[in-house]
Amino acid sequence: MKLRRTLTVAVAAAVATPLALTAAAPAVAATARIQDQPTYAELEKAAADADKAYKKAAAAEEQGRKDVEAEMAALDSDTHPLKAASLAADKAAKEAAEARTAAEQAVTDAEAALEAATTEAEKAAAQKALDEAEAARDKAVEAEREAKEKAKAARTALDDARVAALRKYNLVKEARKKALAAKEAADTALAEAKKCVRENGLTSRAVGLPSKVVAGTTVDFTLRVTNGTERTVSVDPLVFVNAQGGQQELLKTQWYDGSGWQTLKGDEPEHLDRIETMKPDARTDLKLRLKVAAKAKSGDALALFAADAFDAYKPCVLGVMARYDFKLLPAGSKPGDVDDAEPGKPAENDDQRPGAAKPGSGTSAQGGSSKQPAAAGAEAEGDLATTGSSGVTPIALAGAAAVALGAGAVFVVRRRKATDN
Repeated sequence: MKLRRTLTVAVAAAVATPLALTAAAPAVAATARIQDQPTYAELEKAAADADKAYKKAAAAEEQGRKDVEAEMAALDSDTHPLKAASLAADKAAKEAAEARTAAEQAVTDAEAALEAATTEAEKAAAQKALDEAEAARDKAVEAEREAKEKAKAARTALDDARVAALRKYNLVKEARKKALAAKEAADTALAEAKKCVRENGLTSRAVGLPSKVVAGTTVDFTLRVTNGTERTVSVDPLVFVNAQGGQQELLKTQWYDGSGWQTLKGDEPEHLDRIETMKPDARTDLKLRLKVAAKAKSGDALALFAADAFDAYKPCVLGVMARYDFKLLPAGSKPGDVDDAEPGKPAENDDQRPGAAKPGSGTSAQGGSSKQPAAAGAEAEGDLATTGSSGVTPIALAGAAAVALGAGAVFVVRRRKATDN
């Protein structure tokens, strides 16, 4: 059963809850756990949408910064209504304070005049003047209080406008940070999904490939691809047959595509037509043919087979590569009873690069039909398989293949196919 979810949900998960995208960790064999993950297409869309959202948020922050700088500059201008009102209120408060000081001085003067009065008429006049001065002082005190309150309110309004401008900028600044976190999470999830994973149960086995081939003859055999995993995958079978001693041009490898025999280029590993759908435990047999020119001399040759695959969740799923060594015999040779070429036993570490193994470290080949994948997150790089016949290094066994392809060329071809997928 395929995972059912809308892209909208995937995008929302990318932008709103970046941690949800960590579900795109390397593939696992259990079907239920695989189907809990977003598909690769969903991750791609989520990453693209998160990138758009971030760019939009970054542009909004940049515009917000310009806006707040302009608004702050305007608020600091004496011509801005709020700044002008604050300046006017401050001036009025200052004038009210000066008026109150003058009124208090008038009261002091009136009190002195009352004390200096000697006649009743003078005392009555001085008392009246004092009463009037005290009334004027009280009025000046009240006017000053009101002026101060207005000045404070005007300054508060100006400060509030500054704070509001900064808050608007902080909102877009915070939005950019969140959008960046979502973008990074989406990018990380997509990068994890792009990593190649190994499926040991995805196997390719040659059936009927003899251990000895006489020059001038044609050998028909079968490439058996088995999906011994719990994934439903599309498979690109990989084939490469190579002869040592400069005899590569004397080998011709063909495969039957259902309508006729197709010849492989032979100078590098090549993928056959895709097996669109292989369900768990499915098996597909492909017809192959090896033609050896009559002038071929005695020598060593090898055949490499692998199943490179992908599904809705991972664009790069690598089956274990199998290597078969066989002998080329001169034309007219009587090989007698010939057994089928056999792959070597699986290595303890099958994801090492060619030539990286130490002598006696083990050999890699047919992976069997195990349904257990390699360690999660282990990226299969350069899994050039070797036979199990000796303890020499993989490079020594690879012979002409290593010379013709260069270390890691097999992996390059497999990764290129994954990129195409």
